[in-house]
Amino acid sequence: METVKTTYLGNLRTEAIHLQSSTKIITDAPTDNHGKGEAFSPTDLFAASYASCALTIIGIAANTHGFNIDGTVVKTSKIMGENPRRIVELIVEFSFPHNNYNEKERKIIEAAMKGCPVANSLPAELKITRTLKFGG
Repeated sequence: METVKTTYLGNLRTEAIHLQSSTKIITDAPTDNHGKGEAFSPTDLFAASYASCALTIIGIAANTHGFNIDGTVVKTSKIMGENPRRIVELIVEFSFPHNNYNEKERKIIEAAMKGCPVANSLPAELKITRTLKFGG
């Protein structure tokens, strides 16, 4: 079953439609690669996909083990490489809303963030630098 339908709109812009929900995402080429940077670039979506996936899997683990991560924020930076142009590193900062997680919950969080399907689909040579902050 198809998941996404993507159409090239011209001027380095695409529209992706999630077929189950009809939600749309517009992408634009970044300013450092001939674009206007007026929307997510495809590589921005890659970075956002990692963060969203990690949060989802952590959320599932938190629900399973009876604790809450509501309000957690992830800031993600991507470092681009050349020849070929690609993402060579993701710098990911997880900021959890409080510092009341016990040692077991922190281990569950760490295991979950490394075990999301997006992370498991990345090549081994892609460096991921993760930082966890608790309490805001």
